[in-house]
Amino acid sequence: MAPVNPRLVMLGPVPGTRGTIAGLLEIYREQGLFKRWPIEFVATSGEGAAGTLGALRKFAMLLVQERNLAVHVHASAGKGFWREALFMALAAAARCPFILHLHGAGFERFYEDAAAPGRHALRFFFENAACVVVPCESLRTWMRGVARRAQVACVPNPVVALDAPAAARQPNLVLFLGSLDASRGVFDVLEAVSALRPAVPDVRLLCAGDGERAAVASHAESLGIADAVKFTGWVGPSGKRALLESAAVFALPSYDEALPTSLLEAMAAGLPVIASPVGGIPEVLVDGVNGFLCAPGDVSTLQRLLRKLLIEPSLGARIGAAARESVRLRHAPERALARLEDLYAGIGLASVGVQAAQKLAN
Repeated sequence: MAPVNPRLVMLGPVPGTRGTIAGLLEIYREQGLFKRWPIEFVATSGEGAAGTLGALRKFAMLLVQERNLAVHVHASAGKGFWREALFMALAAAARCPFILHLHGAGFERFYEDAAAPGRHALRFFFENAACVVVPCESLRTWMRGVARRAQVACVPNPVVALDAPAAARQPNLVLFLGSLDASRGVFDVLEAVSALRPAVPDVRLLCAGDGERAAVASHAESLGIADAVKFTGWVGPSGKRALLESAAVFALPSYDEALPTSLLEAMAAGLPVIASPVGGIPEVLVDGVNGFLCAPGDVSTLQRLLRKLLIEPSLGARIGAAARESVRLRHAPERALARLEDLYAGIGLASVGVQAAQKLAN
């Protein structure tokens, strides 16, 4: 006889590897989600993963053995989505409810660039998921436009607050944390820092992340600011914490975003932030209240805002404090995870504690 309560199979990258999803899984573990719910994790990508075929084999065996499973699939836009689609197709064939959790930017372009069969497949998975989880309202609005029958829920990503001591802040240090490519606005930050040097001669830019490092370094050289720009490459949790504690301003003038985790982490650390009003960013950032908004490509405004925040540290402290509080109210783990756990209950899952009580009652 099958158990009354289904187990949950969660699919995603190997914990501890690079990327937003792996970082989110780490917070899930730290906050006890895997202890509160009957979760079996299957790594579908990342260092140490058994490979797609091995993960599919393990997942298929679980479907056969358990016959009463729910599935939580973490996916980002791009070719990796089709890898996760194989697992969703198996879950759909086995009539197991699955939650499709979308991460990062690019889903709108991913859908628009797909050929007709690809769009049809995307709509199939969107509309056959028990729930599609998105990190911001703007993505939920888009989803309802392309897949009207989809059940969509906005679940904020949990972000842990960082109490960075004010004394640790390094004056005139600007932090860019994200992929080093044009779509994230890193070249605009270089231009703004170059224009800022006459007013703030000791301004420095720290670029943390993978991407087009050689192109960014070359552009810094052409602007004559190579001496003011440093690169760290990808940084893990401890390295990221050190960067967020030491910077004076965070800049992410992206051209395309959903709701970047790096922005939320900077706000949670009390950093004054400058970002673009794209995707879900205006849902959390109020211009002049808990950060500043700057249109993509508007280098002169970006330079002006950087100058203002660096020259007036008291303004940065006030804006940063408001940013930390706004993230705490919406993205604190106990708030964000409660939304996710409500979805688990809605598809018939019972927490470990409830299942234990049921066994005792029986």
